[in-house]
Amino acid sequence: MYDESRGQRTRHGPVWTGARGWASRGRAGVPGGGRRLARVEPSLFDASEQEAAARVAPLAVRMRPTTLDEVVGQRHLLAEGAPLRRMVEGDAPLSVILWGPPGTGKTTLAMTIAASTKRRWRELSAVTAGVKDVRQVVEEAKRALGETGEQTVLFIDEVHRFSKTQQDALLPSVENRWVSLVAATTENPFFSITTPLLSRSLLLTLEPLADNDIRTVLERAIAHEALTVEPDAMDFLIRLAGGDARRALTALEAAAHNDPVTLETVEQAVDRVAVRYDRDGDQHYDVISAFIKSIRGSDVDAALHYLARMLEAGEDPRFIARRLVVHASEDVGLADPTALLAAVAAAQALELIGLPEARLNLAQATIHLALAPKSNAVVTALGAAVADVRAGHTGTVPPHLRDGHAPGTQKTAEQPYRYPHDFPGRVVAQQYAPDPVVGREYYSPGSLGAERVVKERLAGLREVLRGDREVHPEDVASGFRPRSPDSATRAQDSKPENNN
Repeated sequence: MYDESRGQRTRHGPVWTGARGWASRGRAGVPGGGRRLARVEPSLFDASEQEAAARVAPLAVRMRPTTLDEVVGQRHLLAEGAPLRRMVEGDAPLSVILWGPPGTGKTTLAMTIAASTKRRWRELSAVTAGVKDVRQVVEEAKRALGETGEQTVLFIDEVHRFSKTQQDALLPSVENRWVSLVAATTENPFFSITTPLLSRSLLLTLEPLADNDIRTVLERAIAHEALTVEPDAMDFLIRLAGGDARRALTALEAAAHNDPVTLETVEQAVDRVAVRYDRDGDQHYDVISAFIKSIRGSDVDAALHYLARMLEAGEDPRFIARRLVVHASEDVGLADPTALLAAVAAAQALELIGLPEARLNLAQATIHLALAPKSNAVVTALGAAVADVRAGHTGTVPPHLRDGHAPGTQKTAEQPYRYPHDFPGRVVAQQYAPDPVVGREYYSPGSLGAERVVKERLAGLREVLRGDREVHPEDVASGFRPRSPDSATRAQDSKPENNN
């Protein structure tokens, strides 16, 4: 029996009811239709149409879960006591925005919410729908709520494609709970969705599926389709998915014309050769090691090769981005201060736009770091400082550097704190380090890139801090670089004589 309360897709004319196929609309399909929802019995024609629709449906659609317990992954949202499960099981009106990469279950979760809460299901695509379509669905939802008490789940896919005006058209229905909005987006909602709509919705972030989750999805499909898949083909499908269940199922379906499904049939189906790469084994560590060492050795071509190898094999791009950020300080440092900025920008771009576009950002950062002048001075400086601390060379903080807000702090200091901004060049001689490490020099800049300038400035600063050099206007102008012989002689002659 057709029942709109069970959550199905509505189209002009007949209605797709999921597992039960097509059924006639229960009332006029226009906003002004006022008849109550009718119940209709499925006919033989409906059954045959259902079978035809099931035969042509993609594997990813046929394998779509129907309950929350069947959903794979997203445990932070679906575990006992998690926000989404509490909302669904409580059957309360809700409006949520699902943000995550493709193939992580946004549409599945939306349909499961509708089915689990026995609500009407209406779906719009932001690619083709306009304000008129939104208003029509809202009017139908209001009428159903008033006539039968049925609530409506309105699912909007790619909601980030809606203009500000289109998003604003949703506000009254969300605020008054005429519909339970479930909006899906792959774009950062803080950039693509208006603030009023965000404030009225619960934002839930979906993560890419882990390899074990993809394996579970594939095993279910293999059992459902009665297929045999060889182990190396299964491993390739998992790597190929990159956390996207839909991609894995699509590739499996394309290769399923042969049984058993082998690695060769999958490669032919996706027109892509399997990269021999184990994300949890030696290949993972060997390739990332070669990647970093190629950048360190300034071989930009080898670095790009290993980057492409990891990306094609389905390596987590965030892992690659993290290694680039670490490398920028570890092997470049202040020899090129912009290296860290480039690496961090690539990591942020990856989070903002995702793959495949962010591959370009990772490649740009890789090229930048490989071509940058190299220095490991940051690593050695921190290592030397940590070694002293672990050896117990700590001591107490000099009195004039302690927190001045504590009662009596300034009074107990033998000499007051000298505020550098009150002195020429904004540098003044005073003790900063604790007694056990006074005079220790941890940072030793190299002679490449910007560190060449840093090295000269650091030498002059250390002379001033030790009291071995008075600050003159030319020091300020030169950035405390070494003085010329003539200026050094003039500085020595200008010192007051000691008559004692």
